[in-house]
Amino acid sequence: MDARLNVFGNPTAGKFLKHIISADKVLSDSTLPAATQELVKLRASQINGCGFCTDMHTKDAAHAGETSVRLNLVAAWREATVFTDAERAALELTEQGTRIADAAGGVTDDAWANAAKHYDEDQLAALVSLIALINAFNRLNVIIQQPAGDYQPGQFG
Repeated sequence: MDARLNVFGNPTAGKFLKHIISADKVLSDSTLPAATQELVKLRASQINGCGFCTDMHTKDAAHAGETSVRLNLVAAWREATVFTDAERAALELTEQGTRIADAAGGVTDDAWANAAKHYDEDQLAALVSLIALINAFNRLNVIIQQPAGDYQPGQFG
């Protein structure tokens, strides 16, 4: 299977990717915990059906020391006992922020208030930005049908 578009070889796509990857660097350097960032990326990617990003973030999280139990339970986080209250709040915000079209009111005040109990303003800014960014990456990869399975941790720097 080949992608519909070679985003790494196309000049316009390459410029775009350079900018959104630099945005990702800003977020990875934030005080939002790295484990939370990977859980958020993985959950949004699962919801959006992005195989490439699901593959990438599962492998990156495992490479960073995340357990297989937690990674395997991200899709069923509500019933899992392995996530902290802060992680659960981030996963709820991720789901609501990813499924905006599915909810008449968008992100609920309760989801926001719960996240705000666990994260300071800078972390909330990083979390919201991360949710938006991973959704952009997911949409790009789903549209072009970027194949999944061959990603190696650290492959993109």
